[in-house]
Amino acid sequence: MCRVLPPRDLPTAAGLALGAAADLLLADPRRWHPVAGFGRAAAALERRTWRDSRTAGVAHAGLLTGAAAALGVALDRATRGRPRARTLVTAAATWAVLGGTSLGRAGTAMVRTLDAGDLPAARALLPTLAGRDPAGLEVPELARATVESVAENTSDAAVAPLVWGALAGLPGLLGYRAVNTLDAMVGHRSPRYARFGWASARADDVANWLPARLTAALTVATAPLAGGSARGAWRVWHRDGAAHPSPNAGRCEAALAGALDLRLGGRNVYGSRVEDRPVLGSGRTPSARDVPRAVRLSRAVWTAAAALAAAARALPRP
Repeated sequence: MCRVLPPRDLPTAAGLALGAAADLLLADPRRWHPVAGFGRAAAALERRTWRDSRTAGVAHAGLLTGAAAALGVALDRATRGRPRARTLVTAAATWAVLGGTSLGRAGTAMVRTLDAGDLPAARALLPTLAGRDPAGLEVPELARATVESVAENTSDAAVAPLVWGALAGLPGLLGYRAVNTLDAMVGHRSPRYARFGWASARADDVANWLPARLTAALTVATAPLAGGSARGAWRVWHRDGAAHPSPNAGRCEAALAGALDLRLGGRNVYGSRVEDRPVLGSGRTPSARDVPRAVRLSRAVWTAAAALAAAARALPRP
């Protein structure tokens, strides 16, 4: 008896590819960014729902993530049987949730300020890339923070939404971005969010588990495109990736450190909190000239992820 495979989802595949191309060419929308609107709504809701309680945090994260995923489901149903509409809506959603090009531009802006010797401007720019305290950081620490941020956010900002778009279409795209945005807003460790942000942080860890490892694997595959070493990326990823306190970021950072022969990790200051991160890699300390290499590698990784996501959605689904 022959088994009939379901049809290929070519409209969603085309939408993922077009949305990734839009991000590559245009970066984030300059005005009326949907993710910024979601963030404002989440902040407004937080003023009503905040309690120093995990239960309140679970309800907060569940309500907002559920609303985003429900919007994706509604859009999916509204465009079912309308391939052109499905392609356009998926392309718009993909463009809205991707941040790969904006990440690269932020890294490039940091290089310009460092090359100009303008440390105050570089310190002022760092919060757009990383959450650590920039006060007092010198060029090596600023360069390291930028390279680490590019490595980690290649997964968070680009590869992960593409993975979830390939797995779950429109609900995956919007639901993932809601999870990741909530983690950035309330998932960090602080007295206010230690309990309330617990659910958002754990949800983000789960949502990024597969994308982070795909990011590391694609870093190995594309390392030569940025003048890096695939063998070094593989070795450091498997040797050092699990040492990082994050179950996901360490894989991305270790793979990039090995690819570019760098040494990442060390002391990071987050306001009143100080973390001594384990060393990833055995190369040299990053400098400003390493940031463009990291940006090139990041772009190669997430564009490869876009091609894989579109191809996966276009194949017959078991």
